[in-house]
Amino acid sequence: MSTSAPPRNRFERRRAETRQALVRAARQILAETGDTSASIQAIAERADVGFGSFYNHFESKAELFDAAVKDALEELGQTFDEHLEGIDDPAELVAAGFRLSARMADSRPELMQVLRHRGLAHIHSDSGLAPRALRDLEVGVASGRFTIVDPMAALTAVGGSLLALLELRFARPEVDGDEAASNLAEMLLRMLGVPPEDARDVARRPLPDLG
Repeated sequence: MSTSAPPRNRFERRRAETRQALVRAARQILAETGDTSASIQAIAERADVGFGSFYNHFESKAELFDAAVKDALEELGQTFDEHLEGIDDPAELVAAGFRLSARMADSRPELMQVLRHRGLAHIHSDSGLAPRALRDLEVGVASGRFTIVDPMAALTAVGGSLLALLELRFARPEVDGDEAASNLAEMLLRMLGVPPEDARDVARRPLPDLG
């Protein structure tokens, strides 16, 4: 999950492990309910660390939960980087990201529940999914693949649609998630300026295996 350099000695390793245990516990709580009212004692018990350890790493619960969301979103961004490597078409990157997200509701439910519950406040974050999506939109504009004039506004639309798709996946599990994701991806590509027939094709290309 973490992208920082590995700890250099036993003390630093233990400190990093304790911090990550707290972040992991906060992620679990966010995935289960989206609620941040859990006490620090409850969080520490779930993380299996001492109560006093909390303040060695975080000044408040708000700081911990924010770190937990960023940790989840960065993990998600790295997952997309790994599975979408080699795709050069910005339109296919947008569509594939959407469709993989729908599938990850089943394969990585904790991660996607965190995004579902807390992602709205991070649509324009400088880490995680947002900068990657903005990059793809800007490349699409520069290459002429997209005809939009404001990539930031497009990011808002794409991010909001992704959150709505996740809400559909979890609230209505009987709905065909792959079909819903493909249909929504097609609509978004058309919004971005991709011709209708092309958008339909791109939104239904084979996806990489999540493993």
